[in-house]
Amino acid sequence: MFPGQGSQYKGMGKALFSKYKAETQLASDILQYDLEELCVQDPNRELVKTQFTQPALYVVNYFRYKELNATPDYAVGHSLGEYNALLAAGGFSFEAGLKMVQKRGQLMAAASGGSMAAVLGIDIEALKEKMNTPEYADLDIANYNTPTQTVISGPGESIKNIVKNFSAQKIRIIPLQVSAPFHSRYMEPAAKEFSEFLKGFHFETLKIPVISNVTARPYKDSEISELLSQQISGSVKWCETIQYLMGKNVEEYQENGRGVLTKMVTEIRETCKPIIEEAPKQKEITPVAIENIATINKGNNLGAKLGSSDFRKDYNIDYSYVAGSMYRGTASQELVTRMAKAKLLSFIGTGGLTLNQISDEIDTIQSKLSADETYGMNLLHNLNDPNFENQTVALYLNKGIKNIEASAFMQITEALAHFHISGLEQKADGSIINNHKILAKISRPEVAEAFMKPVPEKLVYKLLEKGKITKAQANMSQGLPVSHDICVEADSGGHTDGGVATVLLPSIQRLREEIQKKYNYQKQIRIGLAGGIGTPESAASAFVMGADFVLTGSINQCTVEAKTSNAVKDLLEVINVQDTGYAPSGDMFEIGSKVQVLKKGVLFPARANKLYALYNQYNALEDIPEKTILQLEKNYFKKPISEVWEDTKKHFQSKNRQDEIIKAEQRPRQKMSLIFRWYFGYSSRAAFTGNLDEKVDFQIHTGPALGAFNQWVKGSRLEKWRNRHVDEIGVKLMEETGELLHNRLAEINNHL
Repeated sequence: MFPGQGSQYKGMGKALFSKYKAETQLASDILQYDLEELCVQDPNRELVKTQFTQPALYVVNYFRYKELNATPDYAVGHSLGEYNALLAAGGFSFEAGLKMVQKRGQLMAAASGGSMAAVLGIDIEALKEKMNTPEYADLDIANYNTPTQTVISGPGESIKNIVKNFSAQKIRIIPLQVSAPFHSRYMEPAAKEFSEFLKGFHFETLKIPVISNVTARPYKDSEISELLSQQISGSVKWCETIQYLMGKNVEEYQENGRGVLTKMVTEIRETCKPIIEEAPKQKEITPVAIENIATINKGNNLGAKLGSSDFRKDYNIDYSYVAGSMYRGTASQELVTRMAKAKLLSFIGTGGLTLNQISDEIDTIQSKLSADETYGMNLLHNLNDPNFENQTVALYLNKGIKNIEASAFMQITEALAHFHISGLEQKADGSIINNHKILAKISRPEVAEAFMKPVPEKLVYKLLEKGKITKAQANMSQGLPVSHDICVEADSGGHTDGGVATVLLPSIQRLREEIQKKYNYQKQIRIGLAGGIGTPESAASAFVMGADFVLTGSINQCTVEAKTSNAVKDLLEVINVQDTGYAPSGDMFEIGSKVQVLKKGVLFPARANKLYALYNQYNALEDIPEKTILQLEKNYFKKPISEVWEDTKKHFQSKNRQDEIIKAEQRPRQKMSLIFRWYFGYSSRAAFTGNLDEKVDFQIHTGPALGAFNQWVKGSRLEKWRNRHVDEIGVKLMEETGELLHNRLAEINNHL
């Protein structure tokens, strides 16, 4: 057992540095300071600083382990100590591990604005119950050390508050001398940066099992990089780790330190039951459920031939496959970057993001990708703030964005027309090209028709008058459709009209033929399909019906790269096709627009539908029975409605939309609507932060395609979301779709 930060002391390793001179010198060269002087003398009192503590402990832990000259059956480490456990198991070299720890220490030291505290003498369930209040909603459990020793983490003021409150209740709680809220949601930016850093390292096959802090189960060789990244922001499950080892009949625990971990182990073994897991039933895995997806040779496989070759050529991609955008950046810059590097098309999800956040996402992507690596940005129709669309398009044009995915539009807006027409260019041979591509997601024929036709003349004149386009571009616009790529969206996660793919796709394809003929377009409009695409069978159906490409959404939100919180991914990993339902859409609440969301394990759909029913039944909050209001305040809002209204006013004031407040104050039903819509924002934020105390209110947009995907990959390495990478899923899905179609067509030919 290897201890972590907190076990350092001045003088540690004093007798060992001279014995391991080569390693000491190597470490000092890498760190650029005298490591022996730091550990033994600490002249500048830097040993307590995270960026110095972590490398120092890693090296001293290593020397102590070498002194044991023994091979354990298992290796474990507490937080930082896990690096020594992996080193002992042969996962990487001493030098590589030190470089990782050095970076980890620097990232964690750079974090600030938070603190931690140890809670003693109270069991974890009682602690969770006490913390299950809005007052402590911003605190996380960082370490599950023993049944009666837990460490909490969060903003500094919140830690001070809980220390004061618990002390008044005679609950022993000790503030820790740390500079940041380690092992909490607030460390996710550091975890993501560390994840990128780890891509430069190679990990070896582990020679002995190492139990992960994150999962309390043995590492798989393929998981090392992912779990080390997640460990920074995830809880340390030390108690469960020892319980797992107890279940493996481990009797002797040797600590590579001063006894802190040994004391924990003694309490756990005396008070906890072992975790005994049944051996998994052996399941025959078919050849298509391959374990090593990376071995797929994309260039020579059947999946690369499906769909439109022009679509692949225009976007410079290998497959007629798209990972669509998802709300609030769930389709993150990490997701888009990984897809682009694999020559696959995807779009950043921008709904719910500010212009500054969108700008930052673009800057990050552009810093990581070359000019020939393709990606796009989502443009979401904003019914309540049309000007935001214009500002977003202006940002896209300023940043040189060439591809957008248009979502939730009912007609062509000024913003769409501006993006489309400003990319028009006439070549020397007289042909017209559009440097700006719009992939339009539609679920209604009349909307598809609007995108297939040229921009309405009144919009063209409006843009011309404002000087946003040239006269030549205005003329060129009348010979081209707004979009050459139409994605038919059947019943899907998030906003949905509940369309049936086998009905909707052929209808839009026939409409295309009519419009193509009417306007005599030189280039074919391409029609793709989305909604319900989660298995080779569903993708094969799309291509058999003549889809030029397929677009996936739900299956990508349960991947390593998605910005979805780990708590949400844990829920989504186990859903089946029946575990979704429909709820009102928060952004189009008044008109009854629907979103498809997770219903298993949460109460959001039921509560959202209740709010919509109340909105339709009553004309004002004052008309709603007092008993119902009290129920809403206690269970839904977790605060008085008056405070919800104050929060709502602050939101609109921050967006310079005071007119909305004035209207609502004058119109009771509109005020009721805005207050109810607050719950939708709250439930969405709860899901993104992943606070399990708010789990019942998680609003998680997803569709049954993910349930079908989960069943498809069950029994393979992709069963766990921590092994799911968005590009590998895309390649696997397309290749197995190609194999499936090849085999089915061969069967059909044999019967004809």
